[in-house]
Amino acid sequence: MIFPQDMVNFGPMFRLYFLFLLGFLFLHGCAPAPDDRAQPEAATGVANAVSAVRGTQFMVAAANPHAAAAGRHILRQGGSAVDAAIAMQMVLNLVEPQSSGIGGGGFLLHYDSASGRVAAYDGRESAPAGATAEMFLDLLGQPQKFFEAVVGGKSVGVPGLLRMLELVHERHGKLPWDSLFSPAIQLAETGFAVSPRLHGLIAGDTYLRASATAKDYFYSPGGEPLGVGETRTNMPLARVLRAIAQNGAGIFYEGWLARDMVAAVRDANNPGTLSLADMAAYEAKQRSVICRPYRRWRVCGMPPPSSGGITLLQALGILDSFDLSALEPDSAKTVHLLSEAMGLAFADRNTFMADPDFVAVPQEELLDPGYLAARAGLISPHETMDEVAPGIMSGTSHNGLIWRLGKPWSFPPPPISASSTGKATPWP
Repeated sequence: MIFPQDMVNFGPMFRLYFLFLLGFLFLHGCAPAPDDRAQPEAATGVANAVSAVRGTQFMVAAANPHAAAAGRHILRQGGSAVDAAIAMQMVLNLVEPQSSGIGGGGFLLHYDSASGRVAAYDGRESAPAGATAEMFLDLLGQPQKFFEAVVGGKSVGVPGLLRMLELVHERHGKLPWDSLFSPAIQLAETGFAVSPRLHGLIAGDTYLRASATAKDYFYSPGGEPLGVGETRTNMPLARVLRAIAQNGAGIFYEGWLARDMVAAVRDANNPGTLSLADMAAYEAKQRSVICRPYRRWRVCGMPPPSSGGITLLQALGILDSFDLSALEPDSAKTVHLLSEAMGLAFADRNTFMADPDFVAVPQEELLDPGYLAARAGLISPHETMDEVAPGIMSGTSHNGLIWRLGKPWSFPPPPISASSTGKATPWP
């Protein structure tokens, strides 16, 4: 979210990347050949335009109405925005398993209206200790094709979402941890209606059937995908969520859940190296938020290892050189300028941004006003750039809710293909 610069308190923009139900995200930064790269989740239709909605005390938005209802319930019980976010995420784990789950990771920005502070929390997956630079190369030393690398256990990282949510709840939660899991547990036990999107993505997936557990859950005995409106329960997930609710995230990282996940990864086709030591060693981190002025606004975003914050702030900084107010929002010239600015930002993203724990990211230089003005000078008002090159850095060789007390967050869709590894852990 974005607030006027003259306000004492300013708000964040929140990046939260989620993945497949109890499956796992491929390792960030260990990408296979770009010409075989998977696209983000496929579109399954266009929503009809609706009128704007306004709230008097709070507002909740999520990719599925069950999740939005869970967030509303928590807020009505006196919970904080963080409490509502956790409850919504657990429901999304159930009803949107193709892209959202505790087997993945997340980033979270938290805005405290009382202090005006924005806090950034990093729950990104980490690579197992057994990961190597050559793990995604074939016998000839060439990068494997995307799905050869990602399907199975080899691409599995240590899930970070639960540790991050637990940390944020300790600092900003109000309701008891276990109460936040009740909506998802109840829905998993009583059943939910399969959405058109879930049906469409299951039907179009060519790898889920390779996992016996996933095949049994997402398809009929005859091999048909779950139908739209079909009621689906998930008793194993209810058991998992109840264990985490009662025991905290520790049981996920050091208890029987951790043991089951490690066994699933190591016994999979294309096995990985995830270990119990990897799981136990995972720590969520608080990082320094990044903010930049844009006209009369102050925009804040997630710092690396997320690339979203810097990339967006770069694009806005480039657009500062153009009088967008003189253009129609949907005009060809506006689309042209936005596209060129994003292209320049992404060229830098692909070159300079990585995990700051291992790579020096030239964050200040990438957001320097003079540098961004120079990048804006590459944009022609009449022609599209044939090739978009990264800039030159000196010295370097990288859903939503507004609460009544002004503590916002939001969830965008994950920038990774649906279902990710195609793995599911059989938890009876």
